[in-house]
Amino acid sequence: MLDSFKFHHIGMAVKDIDATAAVYEGGGYRMSDIVFDPIQNVNICWLTKDGEPTVELLAPVDETSPVCKTLEKNGVTPYHCCYVVDNLEDAIAALRKERYMLTSKPAEAVAFCGSRVCFLYNKNVGLIELVESPARIVD
Repeated sequence: MLDSFKFHHIGMAVKDIDATAAVYEGGGYRMSDIVFDPIQNVNICWLTKDGEPTVELLAPVDETSPVCKTLEKNGVTPYHCCYVVDNLEDAIAALRKERYMLTSKPAEAVAFCGSRVCFLYNKNVGLIELVESPARIVD
């Protein structure tokens, strides 16, 4: 990973946000409100706990959601790590040189108050999400 990337969260594909969040809440995490992202066609919430990684739960709204394939193949699972970058285009260009494949073009994300995000895949790393700074999350 590039030195300028800052880890932000682990994204989990889930079938039922409330059921999965309850497990984390039992461990001291706080759950944000659930928001709908029409671009990804998912409901999203954030789980936070001081000193621990932030967890993003993503549940499909219907069968057109991209997380459906992940759930069908693997069940409830972590499926991406997210990093904050200063410039999305520069980060994409650098990762493409490292043989990452762009799987979704930059788009505004509801969960990040409109900051742009994109996803890239590398066979040795898996799926990563990049979010352009400032990465403010919707609570």
